[in-house]
Amino acid sequence: MTWKIIKLSLKGIYNNKMRSFLTMLGIIIGVMAVVILVSITQGATSGITDSISSMGSRLITATISSEDVSVSADDVESLASYPTISSVAPVISTNQTVKKNSNTGNYSIVGITPSYFDVQDIDIQRGRKIVESDIEWNTNICVIGTEVATDLFGTWDAVNGTIIIGDSIYKVVGVLEEQGSSLAGSDDNRILIPYSTASRMTGQTNVNSFYVKATSESTVNAAMSSVEMFLLQATRDEDSYDVGNQSDVLDTMDDVRGTMSLLLAGIAAISLLVGGIGIMNIMLVSVTERTREIGIRKAVGAKRKHIMLHFLCEACILSVLGGIIGLLLSFGTVEIYSLISATSVGMNWGVGIAAIAFCAVIGVLFGGYPAAKASRLQPIDALHTL
Repeated sequence: MTWKIIKLSLKGIYNNKMRSFLTMLGIIIGVMAVVILVSITQGATSGITDSISSMGSRLITATISSEDVSVSADDVESLASYPTISSVAPVISTNQTVKKNSNTGNYSIVGITPSYFDVQDIDIQRGRKIVESDIEWNTNICVIGTEVATDLFGTWDAVNGTIIIGDSIYKVVGVLEEQGSSLAGSDDNRILIPYSTASRMTGQTNVNSFYVKATSESTVNAAMSSVEMFLLQATRDEDSYDVGNQSDVLDTMDDVRGTMSLLLAGIAAISLLVGGIGIMNIMLVSVTERTREIGIRKAVGAKRKHIMLHFLCEACILSVLGGIIGLLLSFGTVEIYSLISATSVGMNWGVGIAAIAFCAVIGVLFGGYPAAKASRLQPIDALHTL
């Protein structure tokens, strides 16, 4: 009997193909909305999370916001003597116009000490790193990222070449390994110069920001406490500085992801509920159009539960079939987006299956009333309908 009801429901849907498709359209759009949005959002947040994680959980970032505080690079580097701290790297950051013959671009210039390479866990692929003698002699040398090398030299083999930063000529002594993108943009779009040279370029003598690397993951909290205590003694104002590490950022990202998931769930619920209302509306019309058919079926022995199951099954099939079509279209859309945007966005099949299950629930909820109405029709009243 169940299979016969399913066959009758499929036949009824097939006989009204256009109306059935338009009925399913709300469900299709709702499923596509939630699956595509969740997949793209999770792909983006996963990329950001991976980028943050790649920085290392031992990395601590400290920023001094007060202009009235005077902390020198030597003071900051004294933190390296703490037992929980492996190395310290003060930095000076600025943006400058950089030229190489007719090629010009605006790049991030970062003044560093030799410990920067260890703290940030980066290495070079060509040439050499910045060393202590470069800091001591204020030399005009630089280590550039792969993107800078490609833009200005047309190749990564840029060692011993020269570029103009601002009004000064700098010799390229090294090219960084390719790093990729992070929250701050492309890590390959950087030019590293000696800290003392950057201080002369910008006129900045005090340290505004620096990085600290803990000796191990288990000592990160202790290292952060040491940095905070050092800054409190140096500034006498706990509001004039900020200390954080990657785990704090990752926790924030988890909170953002949870909020986005709730938001998308709300969008999905609204979209699918609208589609469910459309199904209920069409099923009510179908009951009215097929009143005579219902009367004949009851007259020949069909029970109330059979009529109710028939229309309820038809509503569920419309809803679930719309969900499946929406899921397949979502898969194609996500794949096309991934190709066009050149990002690693994968289909979230878990959300898709949950959406289809929700579609089945929608079919039962919004098909229940039309099915009940059809089952309550009296045979004599139905047969009198023209």
